[in-house]
Amino acid sequence: MQEATHSPGPGRRPVQRDGDLVCDICVIGAGSAGLSVAAGAVQMGASVVLVEKGEMGGECLNSGCVPSKAIIAAAAKAHLPRTSAAFGVTLGPAAVDHRQVHDHIASVIAAIAPHDSVERFEGLGVEVIKASARFVDPRVVEAGGRRIRARRFVIATGSRPAVPSVPGLADSGFLTNETIFTLTALPADLLIMGGGPIGVEMAQAFRRLGANVTIIEKETILSRDDPQAVAVVRDALKADGVVVKEGQGVASVSRSGDRVEVLLDGGDRISGTDLLVATGRRPNLEDLGLEAAGIATGPRGIAVDARLRTTNRRVFAIGDVTGGPLFTHAASQQAGIVIRNALFLLPAKADYGALPRVTYTDPELAQVGMTEQEARGSGEPVEVLFAPFAGNDRAQAARRTEGFAKIIVGRRGRILGATIVGPGAGELIGLWGLAMSQRLAIGAVAGLVLPYPTLSEISKRASGSYYTPRLFGPTTRRLVGLIQRFVP
Repeated sequence: MQEATHSPGPGRRPVQRDGDLVCDICVIGAGSAGLSVAAGAVQMGASVVLVEKGEMGGECLNSGCVPSKAIIAAAAKAHLPRTSAAFGVTLGPAAVDHRQVHDHIASVIAAIAPHDSVERFEGLGVEVIKASARFVDPRVVEAGGRRIRARRFVIATGSRPAVPSVPGLADSGFLTNETIFTLTALPADLLIMGGGPIGVEMAQAFRRLGANVTIIEKETILSRDDPQAVAVVRDALKADGVVVKEGQGVASVSRSGDRVEVLLDGGDRISGTDLLVATGRRPNLEDLGLEAAGIATGPRGIAVDARLRTTNRRVFAIGDVTGGPLFTHAASQQAGIVIRNALFLLPAKADYGALPRVTYTDPELAQVGMTEQEARGSGEPVEVLFAPFAGNDRAQAARRTEGFAKIIVGRRGRILGATIVGPGAGELIGLWGLAMSQRLAIGAVAGLVLPYPTLSEISKRASGSYYTPRLFGPTTRRLVGLIQRFVP
């Protein structure tokens, strides 16, 4: 979780009044979304109460973004000997000590935790209450035996793993993202139910660390993403030795001794030592007293308008508890919207049109805006620009030529979306997010001067292809021929 680091000193403190703790903003939930609101608001002069019953930092720090990227980094080191021979460098086989991998993950979390700690936020001037919170009426929350009355409330209680109703699953023992990073021994045979970003990231990481891994997905892996880009990721998973079973749901799960057995819809049986359930998220809504506050919920979570207000106009809801987008960077964006609304009374609205997303496999898959399929379905004329990493000199030098950049362009060069699959795709997609958020046309990217040789040139190469048929066509040739007649 990241937010402003500048602090002019402790902010204005909440006060006791008629037995209530009174403040400008009460934030429920100390994950990415809640911490961003609390830190931003208190440093702008608001009095803030922050209520959290669990760990500071929430899912992102403790069981999501941070530990997953830490284990992916460890897996990349284990994979290095398998790719070095092509460079004339021979390394011995990797020896993985999973207890040390576990310690590496824990140390990364510990390094970041002070930024999200109670001590830091109390130092900023936030009143932190470590307890459950519950609305008792539209303007009052009770937490830890205290009544909190705020001008505005922000619900940011996040989400947890969604566990499907599969016969035998609950009794068979399974892992989720909340438990898999606590393992001190490597699973011998890991079965993964779900082929979304979490499922495929963990599949590749654990395979590279030495586990046998099978993904079971009832549809296709990464079904939200461009199929052409997904095919590159699928090939990489299979090249690493991950077994990918798509179009097959789980009929039942059972356990016999130290083995878990999964029966697929088609009748096949798969056995493993461990089962990771990665089938989505569900919002944390329980015991919040939402009815007492007049706050409505929908099928995905708390219902909010474009300004992130609930049906109780004093209460905002942000982050996973609203049902999506389920990204830490989206939560940070939403925090800024709430602060503008709550503190400055500005009618700021959420706009996710230029919100990027990344699946951190190797190669990475990054997307912003529309996919090609979505753009073609919109009815607008679409032009697809394409540049393979095989045409990028830096990628050739690093022997990382798999993947491509695909840019979707509409009328008059308007950028509708970008898909990049390949080395460093997550770092490269930001340029396209900026271009879309600033409503730049494709020419702005095509005109960039970028250092050579870099992977970033793939974006310039793709955008430049928009002008290729226009610059090198017969009209241009006739024009040049005409001009040259008059050149002395």
